[in-house]
Amino acid sequence: MDSTQLLKGTLDAAVLAVLENEDGYGYDIVRRLRDAGFNEIGEASVYGTLRRMFVSGALSTYVVASVDGPHRKYYSLKPEGRAMLSAQRKTWQKFASAMNQLLGTTKKASN
Repeated sequence: MDSTQLLKGTLDAAVLAVLENEDGYGYDIVRRLRDAGFNEIGEASVYGTLRRMFVSGALSTYVVASVDGPHRKYYSLKPEGRAMLSAQRKTWQKFASAMNQLLGTTKKASN
């Protein structure tokens, strides 16, 4: 199974989860997702998701000056983003439970 297809459907939830306890800038979010095991994640996908979620009102941004390079735009969850994450957690639990039930069932070999 191609895990990149699974990631496409769960990227919003993954980004929200990464930002739940700590704000982050674009590449930091990519790194944290990769550290969590999403090694195939593309930077463009994450940046596009961040922009879309900002426009939808789930995220806010602020700029932090950097002495080592350009300023960094940090993203943080707004209450709307926290509500989205809560709803997506519930949806994921239902989906994962159903899949675990299906995949955990073994069929007897027919003779």
